[in-house]
Amino acid sequence: MKSSILLPILMVQVALSQSNQPRYSRAEILSQLFTVDQSIPLVARTDLQSDVPEAAEKKSVTTAVLYSMLLPGMGEMYVGNYGMGKYFTIAEGALWITLLGFDRYGNWIQDDARNFAAQHAQAKIDGKDEQFFIDIGNDNDVYAYNQRILQNRDEHKVYSEDPNAGFYWKWDAPTNREFYREERVSSNQMFNNTRFVAAAIGVNHLVSAINAARLAISHNKNIDHAEILEIKAKVIGGFSAPDGIMISFSKRF
Repeated sequence: MKSSILLPILMVQVALSQSNQPRYSRAEILSQLFTVDQSIPLVARTDLQSDVPEAAEKKSVTTAVLYSMLLPGMGEMYVGNYGMGKYFTIAEGALWITLLGFDRYGNWIQDDARNFAAQHAQAKIDGKDEQFFIDIGNDNDVYAYNQRILQNRDEHKVYSEDPNAGFYWKWDAPTNREFYREERVSSNQMFNNTRFVAAAIGVNHLVSAINAARLAISHNKNIDHAEILEIKAKVIGGFSAPDGIMISFSKRF
């Protein structure tokens, strides 16, 4: 809704009492008002509008969600509220550092454990699957393992007992087998931790996206309900033949 108020400025010609003083016409007086000091009138006429804030730009909810799904906190930055979004970005960095740390440490323990088995159990570790490394930690040698498997009637899980077949092992001491088993379990725990951290990263992305969408919706609602008052001034008749000044007030609902 817009309403305008016209404020006419009445021009009065002043007659000077002394005859030797020059007389000015109405047009000359008005011309002097607006041109006597070029550094002042333009500012005076335009300052009425300069302090009026421009209408805020609406934000796309979809764009905010996509930004936060790519990198948590970026959706909040897009909306203009990174003060809240920075915590999602910080959490993202911390989670990735933790994930890489768990993965690297787990691989380091795993490699050490397998090399330990090759040294103390005569196991050939190249090209073997994860199940083989589990089995060599459960029994002292391949003979004890095969006997247990045959008792359970799982003949398809039997390993060749030929030392040259590649599946032979025999621990030099039970304590070394226990140490290997503990190291293998420890490495598996590290890998399990990486899965939890990866899930936490996914949750961080999702929560940030939801938060960015909420902020974008709130931002747009605030714009829709904002009441913005605009003030404009205009010289009637132009500067060559001014007739007055019109001041208009505009209000957005």
